Amino acid sequence: MAWQPELIRRVDAAGNPTASLGHALVDDYLEFVAARCRPNTLLATAYDLKVFFSTVPKEPVDVVTADVFAFITAQKAPRRGPRVVRLEDGEAGLSARTIKRRLASISGLFGYLATRDDLAIDRNPVPTGLASRRRGGNRGAPLLRTPRTLPRVLGPGEVEAVLDALNTSRDRAMVLAMLLGGLRRCEVLGLRFGDLSPGERRVFVSEGKGGHQRLIPISGQFFTTVGDYLDRERPPVDHDRLFVVLRGPTRGRPLSAAGLDEILEGVQRRAGLPRLTCHQLRHTCLTRLREAGMALEAVQAQAGHRSIESTRIYIHLANTWLAEQYLQASAAIDADRSGI
Repeated sequence: MAWQPELIRRVDAAGNPTASLGHALVDDYLEFVAARCRPNTLLATAYDLKVFFSTVPKEPVDVVTADVFAFITAQKAPRRGPRVVRLEDGEAGLSARTIKRRLASISGLFGYLATRDDLAIDRNPVPTGLASRRRGGNRGAPLLRTPRTLPRVLGPGEVEAVLDALNTSRDRAMVLAMLLGGLRRCEVLGLRFGDLSPGERRVFVSEGKGGHQRLIPISGQFFTTVGDYLDRERPPVDHDRLFVVLRGPTRGRPLSAAGLDEILEGVQRRAGLPRLTCHQLRHTCLTRLREAGMALEAVQAQAGHRSIESTRIYIHLANTWLAEQYLQASAAIDADRSGI
């Protein structure tokens, strides 16, 4: 009888999060992930594997490539309930990006199992790509094509609507950290007192994506709002996390990602916006910095991107950049024509 994965999350004696699915081999891999990755990566990996083995109810050693293709088909199928089609790719199932991430988690598991000499697994059933006649092998074409879409940024009027819809100085400070500093959600929630340098108007991001750290400048408006929050709203606590719950039975505990998302959902409704996310605020910040003439390498450092390729998107999001480049080229063409 096939095993039924059940995701169990705990915190060990050292305060580190753990995750298990109830299968010895899979749980061994999750321990391996926990030792080398951030907590969010561990939980995402555990959930992806739960989805896979719930869809493909087999022992890990029995999984074959055909099962992986069947999983992709199931993930691309329309969800239950009213049919909703995404504008970016016209599909009704999960996005290609989500499926691609889940395949990466699955491939990681089988790559780990294939390296063990105590198992009868000698290859990873997740293919790296589709075969090509011209190039040979299995790297000719990607297994999944993901649309290259530009993220939507907020306009000046929408930014004002967001700021007017905030109820507390705490909420305003968190939004400004993303809107003026380009911080990610996890980086905002990970801020501690010692990370702030008000005199230098800089913030030390100690819990960045992938465990990378950086020291970045942020407008004094952020520090003024943080001061108002500390003076008027933050309850006494026995930890140094900056942003905490203000009311209810969990008052004083560090604010969670779900809590911040709930705050933004309320702001979205009050501001009358069709969509509002933490990443949208971050994209807005980095786009405006690029529009104002900030060098691409500086935007990369501010954003905490490991590769400059991740930052190049803000060239295209900055409306003035493309217009200026076109006008310069057009003027040069016109000058050449007039000289004929």
